[in-house]
Amino acid sequence: MSVHVAPVTSSTIVVAVDVGKTSALLSVTDASRHRLFGPSEFAMNRTGLAAVTAEATASIPLSGQVKVGVEAAGHYHRPVLDHRWPPGWEVLELNPAQVAEQRRVQGRRRIKTDVIDLEAITDLVLAGYGRSVSDRDVVIGEVSAWAVHRSRRTATRTATKNQLLGQLDRAFPGLTLALPDVLGTKIGRLVAAEFTDPARLAGLGVSRLIRFAATRDLQLRRPVAERLVAVARDALPTRDAVIARRILAADMALLADLDAQIDAAETELGSLLPRSPYATLTSVPGWGVVRVSNYAAALGDPQRWPGPRQIYRASGLSPVQYESAHKRRDGGISREGSVALRRALIDLGIGLWLSEPAAKTYAHGLKDRGKHGGVVACALANRANRIAHALVRDHAVYEPTRWA
Repeated sequence: MSVHVAPVTSSTIVVAVDVGKTSALLSVTDASRHRLFGPSEFAMNRTGLAAVTAEATASIPLSGQVKVGVEAAGHYHRPVLDHRWPPGWEVLELNPAQVAEQRRVQGRRRIKTDVIDLEAITDLVLAGYGRSVSDRDVVIGEVSAWAVHRSRRTATRTATKNQLLGQLDRAFPGLTLALPDVLGTKIGRLVAAEFTDPARLAGLGVSRLIRFAATRDLQLRRPVAERLVAVARDALPTRDAVIARRILAADMALLADLDAQIDAAETELGSLLPRSPYATLTSVPGWGVVRVSNYAAALGDPQRWPGPRQIYRASGLSPVQYESAHKRRDGGISREGSVALRRALIDLGIGLWLSEPAAKTYAHGLKDRGKHGGVVACALANRANRIAHALVRDHAVYEPTRWA
């Protein structure tokens, strides 16, 4: 997965940009590291960027081969990447970890200023680093946006459910005796939405409760209905039941809205993923749209990664090694990397563990050798990482015989 970047020559001119939230700094340097322009600060808007670009252009020789180096800074740098730079200028995105390491190489690890960052960006571009963004895939950005949106809504839904259960215990004490997982079943959702007053449920009776559920296209078995009615008749009254029901109604409306947003996000992901480089990953047993989308969102453009080792290392799952004076101590996983990527790889590994026969055999073999669950999960994440990288690289579907 090579990225085509023009080689650095003696005529190369580096336009380094250090982006902030409201302002940014720009400098122009030639291949001999002579400063031609700047550093110049400009406002992060159309007028500011256009003005500083015009000033920088005036300082660049006509024969110069211009490379624009921009350090990735969350989402703040994206408008700079998408800016309409002069024709022939190559725009490169730099990993912030590389910029920090370059500061360390310069002996300025503990010193971080915008000017020093510009120098580090310039050095990296002249050394041939950076990812070309001239052919950025918009689909990957859309998949990432929807996957992150779904993850946030899922976390909010989990927190809402936990809070809702507390109100449910106040409004309808003892309901969990009949339905241990109230919000995890359709019948439980129906009771939480319509029968938070146990007296109303007790007065309805078993037969009418079954018919009421049928009008909502829900099949309620008689033993479950009998348990619900019995619990309602024996429920203890609480002083704050009335206000708990009002708050519970608001929480149920919020929960329904969150469910709708999560379903909409999954629908969008289902339509986007087939048009992305990660389309073939859903051919792996246990890897559905959500799992693959979370991996795609965490990984980004697959062309950034030379191989699976770099991806695994970036996730923080690589073991920590320390050796000094011929003594070596190995610890646990480093956890120094992308949390989102680490979670995505582990989730892919779990999908293999649950659904793929060869992975199941591999996992059982590790457990039989006395490996605990954390080690097994990391091993399967590594296996999933290698499979995912190979399928994306080769644009191939999963073949069980290849990974047996």
